Amino acid sequence: MADKGQVAWRWAACATLACVTSASAQNTVVGKYNGPGGCASSSCHGSIQPKQITHVAQNEYSIWAGQDKHARAYQVLSNDVSVRMARILNLKSPPNQNQKCLACHALAVAPEMRAQSFDISDGVSCEHCHGPAAGWLGPHTVKDWETRTAEQKAQLGMRDLRDLAIRSHTCLHCHVGTEEQSVDHQMIAAGHPDLTFELNLFSAVMPRHWKDSDEASWFGTKEWAVGQGMQLRDSLQRLARRARSSTWPEYAELDCFACHHSLTAPKDSWRQEVGYAGRTPGVPAWNASRFVVFRYAAAETDAATADKLESELATLSGLMGQLSGDREQIAASAERAAELAHSLAGALNGRSYDQAFTLRVMRKITGDASAISQHGQRAAGQAAMSLDSLFGVYKKNTKDPAEAEIRAAINGLFQQLDDPSAYNAPRFAAQMQKVSALLSEQKGSH
Repeated sequence: MADKGQVAWRWAACATLACVTSASAQNTVVGKYNGPGGCASSSCHGSIQPKQITHVAQNEYSIWAGQDKHARAYQVLSNDVSVRMARILNLKSPPNQNQKCLACHALAVAPEMRAQSFDISDGVSCEHCHGPAAGWLGPHTVKDWETRTAEQKAQLGMRDLRDLAIRSHTCLHCHVGTEEQSVDHQMIAAGHPDLTFELNLFSAVMPRHWKDSDEASWFGTKEWAVGQGMQLRDSLQRLARRARSSTWPEYAELDCFACHHSLTAPKDSWRQEVGYAGRTPGVPAWNASRFVVFRYAAAETDAATADKLESELATLSGLMGQLSGDREQIAASAERAAELAHSLAGALNGRSYDQAFTLRVMRKITGDASAISQHGQRAAGQAAMSLDSLFGVYKKNTKDPAEAEIRAAINGLFQQLDDPSAYNAPRFAAQMQKVSALLSEQKGSH
């Protein structure tokens, strides 16, 4: 691991592996949450047009307020679907007042942590990601701020989001979940979307209100790789927690569309054709979507640790695929795999990236079309998002005469995912093979 990320990386490790206390306990040291209004001045981050004379564009608040769905996360809790979900779940208060919903849809910190300017209706706002501003709001405007270390800034409450491990883990608090922030099978059944994540693609859609200007041209590949590793790590930690909880089994850890799919005649069923290798027939498989593409970046970076992870996840998948899998064995296996994923994410956070790495990973994903597609719709979706992200980085850094054809082929993958219950693995694999054939014509490392 490069020295630059050491402090931040240790924080990311602690945050999930329980070597710190709760966020609220830490925040008592660094002050209260002010709300985004303190960032809204045109001389701060509320400029309409980006400024060229400063190292930040100063229109970050304007982008968030005008274009980012996070700014409307609280308002979503008042729509008809949210109200219906609350009724189905028998919540004792409306969703926009219920901690189960506010935990992710707003900055739901304790009342004593809120300054007078704080308003929970601001949704997922600046301090949700950057940390409580009371300690750093003034100091971060002075000239010597950029000379301070990440650790010095953290002592004032600011989170170092330039480190991709920290950035990913911050997003994953909601996009995978924690002990306090959780989307389970009951919530999904009531109407909440299942949780998916891809750091590079999701960041582009936000849209970005920051620049990673100190990184090389292939920073987007790094963003994809570290994000994949961190979401696998955090999801495995979630699985371990749930396996030891009173509500186990938790069906949200399984392949949703192993059950929720359109039925066909047995002779037409690709699922029955594939069979149930390693698990009891009829038992849904563990949702391996967060591993099926990460494995290629891992193998490119630390082959020995990647092999250990492959072996451990095969064990975990086998345990999850039994009618009465031992929950303690499941939890222990998930924890071992999480440690390996953590090590690999750290290695990916410290390495360099280039055209050859990016192209090799895209080729390996598309070259494994049949196996990935058979893992189900969620795995196919992760592959599609990954190819979309990686090709976006690739085309930005290379002149590619086949860009339009590759882009159309990748778009065709998403079309295969439009109706999840009708997902068809052979058709998705065939579309992946079209992408593979086009990528094989690109100049670069094999």
